[in-house]
Amino acid sequence: MTIRMGLAVAAALLVAGCAQGPERVVERRETQAPAPRGAALLKTAMMDGHNAARAEVGVPPLVWSDTLATTARAYAEEMTRTGKFAHAHQPQDNTREGENLWTGTRYAYTYAEMMGHWVAEKRDFINGVTPDFSRTGKFEDVAHYTQIVWRNSTAVGCAIASNKTDDYLVCRYSPPGNVIGQRSF
Repeated sequence: MTIRMGLAVAAALLVAGCAQGPERVVERRETQAPAPRGAALLKTAMMDGHNAARAEVGVPPLVWSDTLATTARAYAEEMTRTGKFAHAHQPQDNTREGENLWTGTRYAYTYAEMMGHWVAEKRDFINGVTPDFSRTGKFEDVAHYTQIVWRNSTAVGCAIASNKTDDYLVCRYSPPGNVIGQRSF
């Protein structure tokens, strides 16, 4: 299978599995105070969370990319305008970026909690060949986690945008992970 064909198949699987978006979950909170925000705090929380998860499985740390953060911001802002929570349509070529999405009640979650939701998918992860890397049989149950620990990804950039009710977090990765026929690490 060519890489281009593999990317097209991977994109079709990701779109098919995530078109509806995840079920909305409202979790009990210990405080009603708004979660702290800010660009520096976001960058620190995302880098700490990503690189801790990567260290646990023995893959090199990611570096922050302002370019990826810019494309992540543009898409996060688009989701706030449209209210549509779904993966971005991207070209099926070498300009494609990996993507993790998260949404939740505006200011209710810290950045570390958002990151923690993705990393928690590890509980269902098995290091099989993509897309067969989930104990549940559904690749989408672990695809955020596998993108985080994908051995060939070297850079990440994240951004958050909010509308009246929701936060939308987007992280973009280069090179993208979850490549059909490959293992995460």
